Amino acid sequence: MSMLKPAESLTEADVKKGLRLIIFDGLATETMNALVGGVFLVAMALLLGASNFQIGLLAALPTVTNFFQLASIWLVRRFNNRRAVCVIGSFLARIPLILIGAAVFFFKGNISIVIVFLFFYYMFGSIAGLSWNAWMKDLVPERMLGSYFARRTSFMQVTNVSLSFILALIIDYVKLHMPQNEITVYAVMFAVAGIVGLIGVLFLSKTPEPQSHFSDENIFKLLKRPLKDANFRRLLVFNSFWIFAINISTPFFSVFMMKAMGLPLFYIIGLTILSQVSGIITIRMWGKFADRYSNKTIIAIAAPLYILCLAMWCFVGIYTSWWANIALLIFIHMLSGTTLAGINLCLTNIGLKLAPTDLSIIYLSVKNIVTSVFSSMAPLLGGILADFFSTRNVVLNITYRGPEMEKIIHLLELKDWNFLFVISALIAIIAIELLMGVKEIGEVDKDSVRRIMRSSIKSNLREYFLIGYLIDWHEHLITIIRKQKESVKKLF
Repeated sequence: MSMLKPAESLTEADVKKGLRLIIFDGLATETMNALVGGVFLVAMALLLGASNFQIGLLAALPTVTNFFQLASIWLVRRFNNRRAVCVIGSFLARIPLILIGAAVFFFKGNISIVIVFLFFYYMFGSIAGLSWNAWMKDLVPERMLGSYFARRTSFMQVTNVSLSFILALIIDYVKLHMPQNEITVYAVMFAVAGIVGLIGVLFLSKTPEPQSHFSDENIFKLLKRPLKDANFRRLLVFNSFWIFAINISTPFFSVFMMKAMGLPLFYIIGLTILSQVSGIITIRMWGKFADRYSNKTIIAIAAPLYILCLAMWCFVGIYTSWWANIALLIFIHMLSGTTLAGINLCLTNIGLKLAPTDLSIIYLSVKNIVTSVFSSMAPLLGGILADFFSTRNVVLNITYRGPEMEKIIHLLELKDWNFLFVISALIAIIAIELLMGVKEIGEVDKDSVRRIMRSSIKSNLREYFLIGYLIDWHEHLITIIRKQKESVKKLF
């Protein structure tokens, strides 16, 4: 523990060293995540016979285990050493990945064994993650918070894209030519992920930490403090609704493409990479505008566009042309990657910004624990709803009949996972309205920022994406709904 002892103060050289090491830690962590997360985890789970509910449970584990952040608070207060808590927690989190690889390789483990080990992986990662967030708040200068993490995230995404592309090629090749060895490939991936993750822990252990000072107040009284902060409470409500909305459907995108559309893993990873590349291209722009005009404003601009992506998932697979469906998937992934890059960056930053420095770990813990309740329930509910709607469908067609021909135009078909996408979009619209109550220092009217962004994108970043009137589509929809309600009231 002595080698992990915090410093009373950090010099400019210490800060620069720390920022550089956190970049390396991010690259190792992202390599680990690419090997065991996302599409690859879902593909392995399906190979092991996972049900919709188990897929939802896998998606819920990262947030269910956020309750263990209470242990992180106790440890940080007990030892006043965020780096030690983060390093030891991260070390213990990597071991289950190696055990999963061994279990699958030697014992051809079932999905239940994987879920148990992943629980401990996420549990220790949750303990480490909270202390890491509080540590970073003091290490990274606030003036460059958005731009630094945007830069770090872009490096991590490049790593994820490159590795995912190679892994998808390997898995599809093995699946086609040596299907009996497919599960072995996943076992090796988990073992390698654990080893690379331990390398990231080494970088963390060398990163300096400024000494923190915590109140001796009772921990339960401290946990009430963020809930008594009206503005932070409004952020919690918005964040909870937003996470609940997107987590109902997000875990099932890859399941939908694998099972309903029958796409090879290479295509799914390719679309995922396209989404990540879109985020890489635009995240620094989001970070720059967030630092200049506030995180809330950027979320208010990007969130409606992501809701549009959710709605468009309902139209995937209804066309008879394979290329039409692929083209729609390409557009959805490009737009969702662009918008989520800004939303996720700003959600993290606004939580850090609204948390008082002396109580940052308490505020962030409460935020993570409260939102984890909703983000863990969402995929479980999504799995239940997917099974419920598996025997139900809604079809919307336009039929033309004439003297010489009859034509049926297939507009929309909701079945299985499509219902989840509709439900997800509707709840997300409610979440955006809740965002308006959050106050952030330096926020600028989003209409003004939108005009500035249009001008900037048109002159310098024309190739990235179109803002246009899509930004306002949810506002137009809500206006129409309100007008309809007023009309009904007048009738009665």
